[in-house]
Amino acid sequence: MKKVLALIGTLLIAAMAFAGCGSEQAAKTDSKALKVGATAVPHAEILEIVKPLLEKDGIKLEIVEFNDYVQPNLALNDKELDANFFQHEPYLVNFMEEHKEVKLKNAFGVHIEPMGVYSKKVKDLKELKDGAAIAIPNDPTNGGRALLLLQKAGLITLKDGVKEKATVQDVTGNPHNFKFQEVEAAQVPRTLDDVDAAVINTNYAMQVNLVPTKDALFMEDSTSPYVNIVAVREGDEKRPEIQALIKALQSKEVKEFINEKYKGAVVPAF
Repeated sequence: MKKVLALIGTLLIAAMAFAGCGSEQAAKTDSKALKVGATAVPHAEILEIVKPLLEKDGIKLEIVEFNDYVQPNLALNDKELDANFFQHEPYLVNFMEEHKEVKLKNAFGVHIEPMGVYSKKVKDLKELKDGAAIAIPNDPTNGGRALLLLQKAGLITLKDGVKEKATVQDVTGNPHNFKFQEVEAAQVPRTLDDVDAAVINTNYAMQVNLVPTKDALFMEDSTSPYVNIVAVREGDEKRPEIQALIKALQSKEVKEFINEKYKGAVVPAF
């Protein structure tokens, strides 16, 4: 009889343990999680402000940092991420033209990062000598954006109508015979010791302690069309977690953080 009771007790304990395990598995299944890829500054920093806002909705935000402009889109398309936050729409459109298998969509815009021209050799762009070397990003969209900025600064003239798709072959006026060095966007800041000037994306400028509003010799103004967006896979725009992310990123808390932290180097677009 004692053996029977002991057996029954063992079975009850096992059943309770199994039930507990099942409850734990259910909790894991029911928990909401959102994995977002981002470049470090300012995107990942902004997402850190969003974490506690999403926690109120029961969503755990995981931020995955990247240091290039290619892998975040490939990872999102391959379902390794739920969204990414690092690019503007012209770049995304161009990326999908070059990678036909990628099907992503602009979910919403967050901020503008004005691109700037920097130099360690001159204090004013008028001081650039004939034949000066200027580094620009080598990806099609940011390269075109850099050339448009140089045109706006009065350094070059581009072929009519090329806009953000401009390449160095579209330079029709270059009276000072500037030489353009095309470099991966993330590496452009590291060329400053070797070139006379460089056109740098704000996120990469800030990573090397350049303050755009103080250090840039010329920069885009707040009318720039290059709004940084959150991208998702097509069809995911209405997911509750993505909608919660939209609400959090366009919140008063995020706007105040951007204005106070970046002091005009990053401008809210909402």
